[in-house]
Amino acid sequence: MEEVRNNTGQNLGIAALITAIITFVLAVIPCVGLIAIIPGIIAIVLASVGLSQAARNNSARGVLIAGLIIAIIASLISLSQIFVAGKIAQKADKWPNNIQNIINDVQDNVTKEIEDANVSIKVESNGDKVEINTNANKKDQEKTLEDLEGVNTHKRDTTQKHDTVQKKK
Repeated sequence: MEEVRNNTGQNLGIAALITAIITFVLAVIPCVGLIAIIPGIIAIVLASVGLSQAARNNSARGVLIAGLIIAIIASLISLSQIFVAGKIAQKADKWPNNIQNIINDVQDNVTKEIEDANVSIKVESNGDKVEINTNANKKDQEKTLEDLEGVNTHKRDTTQKHDTVQKKK
């Protein structure tokens, strides 16, 4: 009869220890640790029942105590994750605005960098070299376009014609 109790205590001790280790592994994983409370309670119950049956047998007692301690620690870690998840849920309403502000800042910085960018292209073929340089500065581009369109020359021509017309009178 004592041998049956000895095996039962050892079996419960091994089951409690394995369940407690699984609980601990689950408890330290973020978000998954919330469900570790279930095997934690099972490990605590197994270790408690095993300790009550193994009161006379000291060999199984160490495994049972180890399983109980690991199960309690893992269950506390799991409970702490429930509180952390609750705090995160309370502050979650502010996150979309903060993320949107960060995206806007990054977009403004990228746009600013692109506007001030300089591009230089060099092509070399059979001894011929071609180099193209461009600047993304809007004012420089507008001035270049005006020069190319002849806006500045057109204004000069009109003022010169007006001066010549006045001189003829």
